[in-house]
Amino acid sequence: MSETIIKFDKVVKSYGSLTVLDHLDFDVQKGEKVTIIGPSGSGKSTVLRILMTLENINEGLVTVGGEPLWHEQKDGKLVPASEAHLRKMRMQLGMVFQQFNLFPHMSVLRNITEGPVKVLGMSKQDARERGEELLEMVGLADQASKYPHQLSGGQQQRVGIARALAMRPKVMLFDEPTSALDPELVGEVLNVIAQLAEEHDLTMLLVTHEMRFAREVSDRVCFFDRGQIKEQGTPDELFTNPKEERTREFLKAVLEG
Repeated sequence: MSETIIKFDKVVKSYGSLTVLDHLDFDVQKGEKVTIIGPSGSGKSTVLRILMTLENINEGLVTVGGEPLWHEQKDGKLVPASEAHLRKMRMQLGMVFQQFNLFPHMSVLRNITEGPVKVLGMSKQDARERGEELLEMVGLADQASKYPHQLSGGQQQRVGIARALAMRPKVMLFDEPTSALDPELVGEVLNVIAQLAEEHDLTMLLVTHEMRFAREVSDRVCFFDRGQIKEQGTPDELFTNPKEERTREFLKAVLEG
C-alpha cells in the first residue's frame, strides 16, 4: 500500500484579496515523481514555498510524512508551529530554486558540505566523502575546488542539486530549475534530474514549463489553474488526451508557442 508523504487538505493561501491557493486538496505518495504545470499565477510555486516554510497558510492543513507542517500538537490540540518544529520538518525537504543561491565565498565542495556538517552534525570527513560522491553523480567531480563565479549557470544549478541531496531529504522540490539558464545549458540540468528520478527512490515534486521533460520524468502531472488542480493524470493521459478545455488551451499555447 502506498504511503502519502505530502498532503494539502483544503489549503487556502491569499495575499489580501488575491487568493493564490483556493481550498487545495493535493497529495504525493512516497517515491512518486509529480510535476505541476500551469499558467503564471496559478499557485504552482506557492505549493513549493509553503512546503519549504517560506510562506505560511491561511486555512487548511499541510502534512509531511504524516506530521502537520505549519501546526503542531499541544495538549491534544493543533496550534501554530514553533520555529523548532518548522526547523525539524524542513529537514525532510530539499529544494532547488530558480536562482542557484550558492554561497559565493565558498568552494563548490564546501557549498555542499557546509549544511551536513553544521545542521546534520556530520563529521567533516564523512561530509567531504558524500560531497565528492554527489559531485561525481552530477558530473562535476573535477570542479570541487572552484568557486561559483567560475562555473556556468548549468554547472551552478547542478551544484545546487548536489547541495540539496547532501542533506538526505525525503522529498526533493524543484522550482522551475532551468528557467534562469541559457537555452543551451537547460539539457545538462534536466539530464541530472532525469537520472535522479530513474535511479533513486526519491519523492520528487517539480514545477516546470519544460513540457517534454515533464512527460518523460513524471509518474503524474497536475495542471493547476487559479489555485486548484483542474486536471491530473499520467503524462500520457494529460498530454495526449486532456479532458478539460482549459488544459487543452494551456497545452496548445505552450506546445505551439
